[in-house]
Amino acid sequence: MQVDKLKEPFAFQRILLTVDADDPNSSTRAFRYAATMAHDYQVELCIVSVLEDDDVSIFDVMTPGKVDKKEDEVRQAVSDYMEIAEELGVEHLTGLTVGASDVDDVILEKVIPRFKPDLIVCGSDTEDSKHKVPGAVGLRIAKRAQVSVIVVR
Repeated sequence: MQVDKLKEPFAFQRILLTVDADDPNSSTRAFRYAATMAHDYQVELCIVSVLEDDDVSIFDVMTPGKVDKKEDEVRQAVSDYMEIAEELGVEHLTGLTVGASDVDDVILEKVIPRFKPDLIVCGSDTEDSKHKVPGAVGLRIAKRAQVSVIVVR
């Protein structure tokens, strides 16, 4: 055992928070945790939300403005979280939204390489969300990510 290593402080520098625009229950606690960490340790926080494939039907695609409206809702959710984070004193803040796609693939293949977090914070999808298995997105990210992941319940 490396005793000297155990005595060194360990803090993350770049936190990526994933929020689900249509499941605020799962995002609330994850946001509170990530915003607290970012504020207390004065580290960078990136808030990201993805318009999920399941949220866009073929009928939505064929209806003018329907997909745009859903994308606007996702952007607004990220904007709302960013505003609250600023009010809480988070100084280093970035917001990202991504159009319709598979959430965990987008986070892993596009967002992580772009933002380069050393910690990902996810909410655990609640029973009333549209996901078939509560917590599925956070678990898939935790399983495949090359950085630390915290799934907040």
